[in-house]
Amino acid sequence: MYRPRVIPCLLLRGRGLVKTRKFKDAVYVGDPVNAVRIFSEKEADELTLLDIDASREGREPNFELIEEIAGECLMPIGYGGGITNIGQVRRLIRSGVEKVIINSAAALGSMTVITEAAAAFGSQAVVGAVDVRHGLFKGYRIAAKSGTVDVPGNPEDHVRSLVAAGAGEILVNNIDADGTMAGFDLNLITRIVGSVDVPVVACGGAGRLEHLSQAIREGGASAVSAGSMFVFHGKRRAVLINYNPCELVNI
Repeated sequence: MYRPRVIPCLLLRGRGLVKTRKFKDAVYVGDPVNAVRIFSEKEADELTLLDIDASREGREPNFELIEEIAGECLMPIGYGGGITNIGQVRRLIRSGVEKVIINSAAALGSMTVITEAAAAFGSQAVVGAVDVRHGLFKGYRIAAKSGTVDVPGNPEDHVRSLVAAGAGEILVNNIDADGTMAGFDLNLITRIVGSVDVPVVACGGAGRLEHLSQAIREGGASAVSAGSMFVFHGKRRAVLINYNPCELVNI
């Protein structure tokens, strides 16, 4: 039976995994290779790996670590962080990454890497990501470099530009909801879904199965991504990977 994709989102800092709240207060949650091995054993649909420091620090992806992580993946893996040129994309694909996730480079004005990557590997291998936070008058502001740089424009126009450049999927994340486990921003998701004709993956705020269902049934998302929901357990947020495909059947 068909069900929408549910994608664990892992945040890479150095050689460790962390979890943030509103893109701040990073808490160490484990070793990436071990975590990916567990998600593989639990038969996750797909995996997203984001290096949250690479773009902000102006450095390349850690190719050796990514290759090691991808080697443990029995599911498709998408990687984002520090991607600025087609040479990096080629190396990531050779390392075992199925999708490249491009955010800051495009947000700061260069769509070239998206266009070149789509031409070389197909649009299905290119995800255009956008991070937003609430602005004045109930609007949204785009942010780049892990939320440290505000970017002019509105999210709807930006995702249309990403798709026009060649992105075959959009990943949208609300910084204000990140790590809160209080639910997705359904208004944002609906607006992004209505702006493009490619799949939209909702990220930021999932804490319960109902939140996943709401993003899909009410927001119109094609897939959902979550971090805290799959790595924390209980009120004390004990670190415990708890992805269970059987619980996701009816979302």
